[in-house]
Amino acid sequence: MSFETTKNDGYGASRSTPARIIAAAIEASMSMSWFGYLGRTVLTFMFWSSGLAKLFDSDAGLAEMRHFGLVPEVLFYFATVITLLAGSLLVILDRWAWFGAGALAVFTTLTIPIAHNFWAMEEPLKTMEFHVVMEHITVVGGLIVAIYASAIRKVRSHSSKLPR
Repeated sequence: MSFETTKNDGYGASRSTPARIIAAAIEASMSMSWFGYLGRTVLTFMFWSSGLAKLFDSDAGLAEMRHFGLVPEVLFYFATVITLLAGSLLVILDRWAWFGAGALAVFTTLTIPIAHNFWAMEEPLKTMEFHVVMEHITVVGGLIVAIYASAIRKVRSHSSKLPR
């Protein structure tokens, strides 16, 4: 990815503007590996933080499974914790990111009819849950972008290692 950072003024000299300086800083950051780790960690925050909370407070995690009628709750509890933590880790490390992000996207989509079925609720809860569903759909979109970005990075990395 490349951003134009200078513009020729017609006399052969280039000018820097705040926008061009910011664009150059963004381009430099995007080429650093820590920036990718930071982005993937932030993207998966809602998943790994929930997984850790459930792991460290299993009583609350099991109560959540019971609240949503998921039986057997122990099976759903372990499946949820494993999906949240393993999926996040795969995305953050960019190893099998397609699998981790895909699992998190399926998990997020499945929470809609289980926990956020706004169509069966009364106002004002109906509207609040509708907005939660919209946010969930947006997160799924972000996970799809993560899969795409990972694939692009791997193709570019592989093609740069080919003999010329």
